[in-house]
Amino acid sequence: MHIDGWRLAGGLAALSVALTVIAIAVIAGAGEEPDRRDPGPTPVAPRPSTAITESPDPTQPDEVPTRIRWRRSRAIGEPWAGRLVRGVRLPSEGRLFFTWDPVRHVSPNRPNRRYATAQLIRMLLGVLRSHAKENPGAPRVTIGDLSRPSGGEFGRRIGSPDHRSHQNGLDADIYYPRRDGREREPRRPGQIDRDLAQDLVDRFVAAGAQFVFVGPRTGLTGPPHIVQPLANHDDHMHIRIPKQE
Repeated sequence: MHIDGWRLAGGLAALSVALTVIAIAVIAGAGEEPDRRDPGPTPVAPRPSTAITESPDPTQPDEVPTRIRWRRSRAIGEPWAGRLVRGVRLPSEGRLFFTWDPVRHVSPNRPNRRYATAQLIRMLLGVLRSHAKENPGAPRVTIGDLSRPSGGEFGRRIGSPDHRSHQNGLDADIYYPRRDGREREPRRPGQIDRDLAQDLVDRFVAAGAQFVFVGPRTGLTGPPHIVQPLANHDDHMHIRIPKQE
């Protein structure tokens, strides 16, 4: 009995000491913040970029899938001996047109063949818009070569040695619409929708074209000082606009 009493007394003393230590720890930590891990700064969703690298022309409706980078371009020299400064690139296609590579005979045309002055690009879009409005259901118009990014000769390394002009961003090749509506170049005059082709010729004349060269076998007409027959143009018309000084 004496030994069990001693053991019981020792156990109670140890429990008392343990409770005292716990009470002191609780009192000491009562004024501290709980231990939380710092989650770091709150993530912020990135804001969408507001930078505009290609500015739309406010006078034009949304006719192309990508915005055109309009610039103050300049035609230097002559169409057959010149260059292009700050040329504007025509997109590969749009609601009213698609581009055609006359060397590879595929669409779209290569980017380095689709540059022109802003003046010419605006004229093209304006004519195509009015043409489509007056001819509902007409196929998209086929646009061929314009100029190189800085103008100059196309040359054999570009794949077309036949261009004697197209050097300063004032010339454009427009393929005649096909009677079957297919989006490709016509191979012979019998495939041309003459009514639609004549409508395009008339609209380019009205828009201020300096020359519209047409194929001798197309039967297309217009003011003789502007609309002129030219060999090797039975599949497309060649538009040239005057240079702005």
